[in-house]
Amino acid sequence: MADRAQAVLITGCSTGIGRATAERLAGSGHTVYASARRLESVRDLETAGCRVLQLDVTDEASMTAAVAAVEEAEGAVGALVNNAGYSQSGAVESVKLDEVRAQFETNVFGLICMSQLVLPGMRREGCGRIVNVGSMGGKLTLPGGGIYHATKYAVEAISDAMRFEVKGFGVDVVLIEPGVIQTEFAAAAVGALNSGTEDGGPYGEFNQAVAALTVGAYEGPTAAMLGGGPGTVARTIEKAITSRRPRARYRVTPSARLLMGQRAILTDRMWDAFVAKQFPRPG
Repeated sequence: MADRAQAVLITGCSTGIGRATAERLAGSGHTVYASARRLESVRDLETAGCRVLQLDVTDEASMTAAVAAVEEAEGAVGALVNNAGYSQSGAVESVKLDEVRAQFETNVFGLICMSQLVLPGMRREGCGRIVNVGSMGGKLTLPGGGIYHATKYAVEAISDAMRFEVKGFGVDVVLIEPGVIQTEFAAAAVGALNSGTEDGGPYGEFNQAVAALTVGAYEGPTAAMLGGGPGTVARTIEKAITSRRPRARYRVTPSARLLMGQRAILTDRMWDAFVAKQFPRPG
C-alpha cells in the first residue's frame, strides 16, 4: 500500500481467519482496526496491538459508524479486509427463506456496503486495497451447500467487476479463495443447518449426512493433510495487502488447488458422479 493510508480495517475478527489476520498484521507494524459484531469478543486483541471496533455487517448504521471512526482517526481506510461470513448448510428446498436472506446479508450485502463506504476515501487518497475473503466454494458446488456457495459465487462476480471499476482510482481488489481451513467454520455450519432447516422431511437424512461430512472434512485426517489453519490465510492476506502488484486471486491450501483444478477439467456429468460417491442422494 502507499504510505498515505496504512490503516487496515478487518471485519469478522472474533475467531478464525479474521482474528489471525488482525494479529499477524498488527505484529507486522500495520495499524489494524479489528472489528466484530460483539465488541467484547475482540477486546483481547488490544493486547496484540489492534484497535477494536463494534461492526455488524448486517447493520448499515454500524458499518457507517465504524468506517467513519477509522477515517476520522486515519484520514482514510488504507485496506479493507471483507472477512465476515458463515455457512448455511442444507438442501435448498429445506432452508427457510429468512435463513437464506440472513446468509446473503452477511456474506454478500455486508461486503458490498463496506466496499461502498471505504471507496470514497480511497479514491480521495488515490490508493487503497480491498481484500475479499471468498472460498473455493465460489468455483465449485457441493450438495447441501447451495445457499452458501451462491454467496461465494456472488463474491467472485463482485470482485471481478470491482477490480476493473476501481483500478483507475489507484485501488486494487483482491480475492482470497481458501480451501479447507481448520477453524470453527464446520461447527457454525452444522449449527446453522440444525437451526435453519426443517426437522425430518424428505431431506432429513440427507441434511444430517451433510452435517457429518462437513465435520469430517474440516476436522478429520483430510483437513490435516490438505487443509490449513487460519494463519495460512492470514499470511496470504498480508501478501495481498503488501504486494506492489497483487494478483487478482490467491488460492490457499492444497485442498483449494486440488478441488478447483479438478472441477475445472470435469464435465457436469463427471462432477455429479464424483460427488455422488461422497454424498447420499435424497429420494
